[in-house]
Amino acid sequence: MTAKDLVMTTDSPRPTLVLVYQRASLPWVFEGAERAGIDLVLVPRPDEAVSEDRLPPAVVELLRLDIEADRAGALDALRRRYEQNAFQGVVTLFDPAVPFVAEAAELLGLPGIGRDAALGAQDKRVMRERLAAAGLNVPGFVRLDRPADWAEAARLTFPVVVKPAHGFSSLGVTKADTPQSLKSVVDEVWRTSEGKLGQVDGLVVEEYLDGPEFAVESLAQDGAVRILTIGYKGDPQGPHFEEGVYRAPAALPEAVRDAVLREVTAAHKALGITDGPTHTELRLRGGTTPYLLEMGARIGGSGVSHHVVSGVTGIDFAAQALRLAAGLGAGLPVSDGLPAPVGAAANYIVPCGGHGRVTAIHGLDALRDDPRVDHVVQMLFPGDVVRPYPDFTGYPAFVLSRHEDLAETEEFHRFLERSIRIEYAEVADHGHEGQA
Repeated sequence: MTAKDLVMTTDSPRPTLVLVYQRASLPWVFEGAERAGIDLVLVPRPDEAVSEDRLPPAVVELLRLDIEADRAGALDALRRRYEQNAFQGVVTLFDPAVPFVAEAAELLGLPGIGRDAALGAQDKRVMRERLAAAGLNVPGFVRLDRPADWAEAARLTFPVVVKPAHGFSSLGVTKADTPQSLKSVVDEVWRTSEGKLGQVDGLVVEEYLDGPEFAVESLAQDGAVRILTIGYKGDPQGPHFEEGVYRAPAALPEAVRDAVLREVTAAHKALGITDGPTHTELRLRGGTTPYLLEMGARIGGSGVSHHVVSGVTGIDFAAQALRLAAGLGAGLPVSDGLPAPVGAAANYIVPCGGHGRVTAIHGLDALRDDPRVDHVVQMLFPGDVVRPYPDFTGYPAFVLSRHEDLAETEEFHRFLERSIRIEYAEVADHGHEGQA
């Protein structure tokens, strides 16, 4: 079913979406729903307390489900809620929830990408296979269904990168420089993923791609893909590929930019993503040839992608994506190329810069009143414990800003590197790990 085929099935004057596992502290999607005239039924994350009397904008109801521990029960609860009071769609910005949301939408006959497309967008093994079958740029790779099979990947050209098949936010992603180190890296990634994700369905080992990293934000409708922004994500060398910056629009030669547009558009078709927002991360091998790292069928960064698209293009990405999820159509004209930029936007991810118990974070409070800054999203506070990777994989804070142009953005990030500092005290083996 496509968005335009949906018939409204409720007497409510406003369409309603079920929003799965969005953190209430991250505002963009809630504000976007308000602007779009859409009510939200929020399924909160199990590890986040959300008060009934202090709901985010546009949220009219809380529906508590545990989609990980009781998937069948959660689907049944959604079905019963739909039968009692119909809603128009189910949506998420949380990558591990994408398959659940696709299954729920399919079960209820609501707009969605379908379970098969969701599998390709969430399982890196399936994604690699489908991109390769479509003739797109794919590094040499091997899928591992158990750690004991590590030797099957020793035939690849080293260095290689080991990834959990269902990982997200660089969780567990680790570089192995030589065949001799591969077994220990595979074992480490398996343990890390098991500890952080609760289970491991398998790994992907793929040849390391040199070259800078970029993110691409897109919105698809009825199979037509509108690419909105391309942003620079740095040039992480490993071994763990922690995220650092996101600056858009990226400065790219015209031929390279066009190659990125072609590759990302073709990837939508290869993965079967015909409707909804996507967040694509890729590397330019040798600085010129785009190779997809992953394509998520969601607004990226729990809403950070909306901030970037809005700041660069003036397009209300969150509102348009939610309208599409509700079957209302996004209303974006389909055209070749990128929209003309109206400004620059960025996300600076504050690095941990050490480990231990946080005693002070300097430089963040002053940024809250900086006219260039839209949001300071703080995840770590004094008293929280940061352990060395892989025991801790979060971030202290995001600083989201808007600027006149890319040069101003780069200068602002250099200022943040100098001005933000975290102090630590040593800790014993036990302590409360900060939550990201």
